[in-house]
Amino acid sequence: MAVVTNFEPKRRKSTPLDDLTALVAEDLSAVNQIILDRMQSQVEMIPQLAGYLIAAGGKRLRPVLTLAAANMCGYQGEHHRLLAAVVEFIHSATLLHDDVVDESDLRRGMASANAVFGNKASVLVGDFLFSRAFEMMVEVQSLDVLRILSGASAIIAEGEVLQLRTTNDTETSEQAYLEVIKGKTAELFAAACRVGAVVANRPQAEEMALYDYGMNLGIAFQLVDDVLDYSALQAKLGKTVGDDFREGKITLPVVLAFRRGNDEERAFWRRVMEDLDQKDGDLEHAQALMARHNALKDTVERARHYGSIARDSLGLFAEGPIKQALLEVIDFVIDRDF
Repeated sequence: MAVVTNFEPKRRKSTPLDDLTALVAEDLSAVNQIILDRMQSQVEMIPQLAGYLIAAGGKRLRPVLTLAAANMCGYQGEHHRLLAAVVEFIHSATLLHDDVVDESDLRRGMASANAVFGNKASVLVGDFLFSRAFEMMVEVQSLDVLRILSGASAIIAEGEVLQLRTTNDTETSEQAYLEVIKGKTAELFAAACRVGAVVANRPQAEEMALYDYGMNLGIAFQLVDDVLDYSALQAKLGKTVGDDFREGKITLPVVLAFRRGNDEERAFWRRVMEDLDQKDGDLEHAQALMARHNALKDTVERARHYGSIARDSLGLFAEGPIKQALLEVIDFVIDRDF
């Protein structure tokens, strides 16, 4: 049975996320071991495929948020480690399913799991990871934790279905777009933070403050992700741009450029996004239209707005290294270039 034993993030210049991760390093090491142990199966393809996805790296932001929230709330046990692994399994399962739905061939610059192992295997292993996540939730023996994380899983699925409805629809409103990203992205951020307070038996006010922090951080995170998909800087860094464009995904930069454009520009957006009739040079033209109408700049400003709300949400908590690191992560999420 193939076992992946190393899925630490690739080393980069130190960032605020690295600093936050360092504060929970011992816990995160234990979480990594839990992930390795719980993704094992007698069915060989399951650990192979799950390990392939997890080994691909990533920011590990969601489980780190769970660990940091629990530590900031003074938790002294070990259940937060199990919950952080649950969060990572839920996230990994949704990635597997998303790549199948989106027919994606790449994930973080590598061949996606569905491109390597096939769509059927990816869907089924995603189901396996969801099932393992629920097994671990039960082990924590907290109905509140089970309610929060199972509810988040349902909301994530709803967000993905909502995205199916808005994909290729240039009439999508900003509000409809926000509903999609709240469900498909921000809800798991929110739940990941909230369970840190729940496992520590903190008052409901603190629990909801951490939920609000995670929700608004998650919205900001996705807004910036949507900007980066059209970023010239990404291209200079040798990273893939235009995946959302090629799939006809309606993100906020598209919504703003479409609304602010003239009839000729809106006809262009309908051709490339609704009809998926895309030609050489269309991505560059889309980027030029976004620049003309400040669509990328204004999307980042929206992210800063949600970042400010996330920052205010931590006002209930005492000053300390973890709180400071959580505050600095907000700016990192918004100002990152990857």
